[in-house]
Amino acid sequence: MPELEFVSGTLILAVVILVFAVFILSFIPLGLWISAKAAGVKVGIVDLIGMRLRRIPPKRIVEPLIKVIKAGLDLEVNKLEAHYLAGGNVDRVANALIAAHRAEISLEFQRAAAIDLAGRDVLQAVQMSVNPKVIETPQIAAVAKDGIELKSRARVTVRANIDRLVGGAGEETIIARVGEGMVSTIGSATNHKAVLENPDSISYTVLDKGLDAGTAFEILSIDIADVDVGQNIGARLETDRADADKRIAQARAEERRAMAVAVEQEMLARVQEMQAKVVEAQSEVPKALAEALRSGRLGALDYYQLQNVMADTSMRESIGKGVDDEREPREPKS
Repeated sequence: MPELEFVSGTLILAVVILVFAVFILSFIPLGLWISAKAAGVKVGIVDLIGMRLRRIPPKRIVEPLIKVIKAGLDLEVNKLEAHYLAGGNVDRVANALIAAHRAEISLEFQRAAAIDLAGRDVLQAVQMSVNPKVIETPQIAAVAKDGIELKSRARVTVRANIDRLVGGAGEETIIARVGEGMVSTIGSATNHKAVLENPDSISYTVLDKGLDAGTAFEILSIDIADVDVGQNIGARLETDRADADKRIAQARAEERRAMAVAVEQEMLARVQEMQAKVVEAQSEVPKALAEALRSGRLGALDYYQLQNVMADTSMRESIGKGVDDEREPREPKS
């Protein structure tokens, strides 16, 4: 029995030691610590335990640190931990530092971390500083002074400016400014032929404007890729203006015609009104004669003389009309 108790006690102790060893090995990455020591990186067991307690995966810190140290750079583990806790990408920052060091570009860890936390790809920025990027603008239409439309497209070669990556404008601003410069240059040209003969004048004018100010890039060159002749905007505008003037003149003529018709109708109404008054006055004449005869102001002899005068006047009018009819030329009989 004592032997069984000794064996069971030893077995329990071995299991406890094994469990404790597994726990220690899972909590302290000894393999990562050995790799760091072999690479000459100063990372102690206490540092690894502190990373576990701060809920930082030691692998995310130690492996980038090993790359940076082996590349010949001096970097502290605390800075990488602070950048990770701030939400940065430690591995990308480490790769950017190594690439900048190889390309002999001045880039400090604080600047790289700030660029990464600003949401920009710091590694891509370093790569663009070494290998410039070509940005192609969309087709931009502009009108020269002679009214001819020109459609052009440009290729802009830019290099990342690391010092202005934080707070600098992006590619959209470069494209907008280059398009504005192209429109201004073509619009100030005397005629479209001058632009077609020397398309490089657009590049020189746009480059002189300093369009990369305040952006995260440095413009190296602007090359005009294509220039096409579009519509005759000036002639179309003149045609539209002539059509508009024509419609205005027609509207004014219609207004004058309507006013003339209104005046004519008004005059006709007045004539009809006067004729009605004359007829009304003529209808009062017999009444006035009868009243004059009754009252004795007009005698019978005076009345007959008045009738004779009226008859004589009527006869003269009829004779005059007959003479006028005879004077009118008659159509020859067939």
